[in-house]
Amino acid sequence: MVKLIDRKSARAKRRLRVRSKIRGTDIRPRLAVFRSAKHIYAQIIDDLSGKTLASASSLEKGFGAGGNVEAAKKVGETVAKRALEKSITNVVFDRAGFLFHGRVAAVAEGARAAGLQF
Repeated sequence: MVKLIDRKSARAKRRLRVRSKIRGTDIRPRLAVFRSAKHIYAQIIDDLSGKTLASASSLEKGFGAGGNVEAAKKVGETVAKRALEKSITNVVFDRAGFLFHGRVAAVAEGARAAGLQF
């Protein structure tokens, strides 16, 4: 039980450290990623107005199993397509305290492949 608490508090510290340097604006919103055990979620957020501009998750139809790298890449491509429809091309990537590896990196790779720049 102690190890779980340490892991959660370590991620919380990393998340705060990342968020202190990253701020989403209307010109360059923030692409935030959340990774759970079974699914992955991505949102494009304007922090100045506090609004979500586009989002995608592996819970949507057509993603199949949500806890793998292929689904994460598809989530990145989907959120990028939805952002490009709203003429958003540049974003800042917020990994939310997760390591830039595996599914989190796959979301970034999919978003870049679909046309987002960061």
